[in-house]
Amino acid sequence: MPKGYWVAHVDVRDPEVYETYKAANAEPFARYGARFLVRGGPGETREGAVKSRTVVIEFPSYADAVACYDSPEYQAAKALRDPVSEGDLVIVEGYDG
Repeated sequence: MPKGYWVAHVDVRDPEVYETYKAANAEPFARYGARFLVRGGPGETREGAVKSRTVVIEFPSYADAVACYDSPEYQAAKALRDPVSEGDLVIVEGYDG
């Protein structure tokens, strides 16, 4: 079964408040088996335009990735993030070929 991934690009306006979001998302991420592959490290934009922070999170399956996003616990964490950041997020099924 292919894994699922969240791929996000985010600009954070208030890093201190953003830390509360990171603390709040730990429980749903643990429950759905999330594993950070990329968490805002240095990078270079070679084509197009992206936001300043890139995050890639791996889940055991696409269904787990969707269920985590839709969970009440993650939505509560997201409500902390929304006022202090702007981002794009895609949930995508991994390639299992």
